[in-house]
Amino acid sequence: MRAWIGFITLACALSAQAAPKIAVTDLAYEASVDQYVHVISARDNQQQDYYGASGSSSYDEYTTRNSYLEQTEIRRFSGDIKGEMLKTGMFQLIQGTPYTASAKRDVYDVIKRIKAGDFKGADYVLFGTVSDIDFTQDMNELANTDSYSAVLALTLVADFSLINTKTFEITSAFTAMGEAQDTKLVNDRDIHVSLNRPRVVRDVSKALGEDVAAQLSQQLGGGGYEQPGPAAQRNNLPRDTAPVILR
Repeated sequence: MRAWIGFITLACALSAQAAPKIAVTDLAYEASVDQYVHVISARDNQQQDYYGASGSSSYDEYTTRNSYLEQTEIRRFSGDIKGEMLKTGMFQLIQGTPYTASAKRDVYDVIKRIKAGDFKGADYVLFGTVSDIDFTQDMNELANTDSYSAVLALTLVADFSLINTKTFEITSAFTAMGEAQDTKLVNDRDIHVSLNRPRVVRDVSKALGEDVAAQLSQQLGGGGYEQPGPAAQRNNLPRDTAPVILR
């Protein structure tokens, strides 16, 4: 019995050691930023008039526009990705160093970040980038009624690569998506419509995490993990009884 318990303990230990250590980055994001600067410059008129008095000062006033790309990481969606990955039982997670603007590095240059030691102790880095994010809010009239449906929807699409920190080989790559919406019925007497933006963001984060975990499991050979679905309906009817012949 003791030998059997020892064997099970050793097997569990080997299984834990075999699980790869993965650092999950926050989602890299790049946005175009327009900066407007209002400039007022003084210009002196040095000419003198007939009586010897100097001219008055004048001013030039104009507005300049500077456009630049701002890089950052969106940190609100990585929590559910990590949680769903842990549910599969296939991975150990390592906390990496988050990207900051003071790092003076390209947020997309994950190889340089690996070499700089941002993901120390990790065998792999799951690097995600936002490819599309769309927040929409609509008000739709319902036919033959005085009511409207107010809809707040969010769709987030991100590209992921699983990168070996030793060889920089990409061992898995896929696109994942999360989407959700909040809908309320209102009428023309409602002045203010309050839609639940935090809940929409939470649901999108949950859906994105489930999609990431499912695709990682499929590509790495653990196809047994399935995304949670609606619970199967149970038949609560009594069991069938044997037929009785009436005479």
